[in-house]
Amino acid sequence: MKKLLMVLVAAAMAVSVNAQGYFGGSIGVASVKHGGADAETTYKFVPEIGWNFSNEWAAGVAFGYQKGACDLLYGGYGQDVDTEVFSVNPYVRYTAWNTNHVNLFVDGGIGLASYKDIGTEFSLGLRPGVAVSFSDKISFVAHVGFVGFDSFSPKGDGDSSNKIGVDLNGNNIMFGLYFSF
Repeated sequence: MKKLLMVLVAAAMAVSVNAQGYFGGSIGVASVKHGGADAETTYKFVPEIGWNFSNEWAAGVAFGYQKGACDLLYGGYGQDVDTEVFSVNPYVRYTAWNTNHVNLFVDGGIGLASYKDIGTEFSLGLRPGVAVSFSDKISFVAHVGFVGFDSFSPKGDGDSSNKIGVDLNGNNIMFGLYFSF
C-alpha cells in the first residue's frame, strides 16, 4: 500500500511540474420580452477552475447558476421557461493548435443541470473553443457550439427527451475571462 501511494505521489508530481492552474468563467445579463408581456431580466454566472498539465492537455470544471428565462426545446415545455438552473460541467481540454497568443481547443465533458421544479438535463460531448492571451496571466476564452448527446428528464410523469448531433449556431456561444496562476 505504501509503495502504491508513493508511486501515485511521484506520478502526480511529475505531471504537475509543468502544470499551471487557471480560474475565471463567464457572466451574462439579458432582457427577454415575450410578445406584449413585460421584459424579464435573465442572469447567468458560470465560474470555472482548471489545470494545464502541458501545452496540449488540461482538465477543469465549470459550475453554473442561471435565473430567468431558459431555452427548453423539449416536449411539454416551450422556449424561455422562467426558472433557476444549477449546473456542473467537468471536462478535459485538448489544445489542437497553439501559438503564443491564440489557442484552438476542444473540451470533452459531461454536463449535469437541474432546472428548479422542471427537471434535469444530462449532456456528453465536445465544445470547440478559442483562447486569446492578453498576457501570461490573462486570457479571453470563447466556446462555440456543442457536438454530442443531450437528454432532458422532466419531473413528474413527462416523457424524457433525447437529442444527438451538432449545434453550432450563434445562440450557443459563451465568452469568458481566465486568470492563470
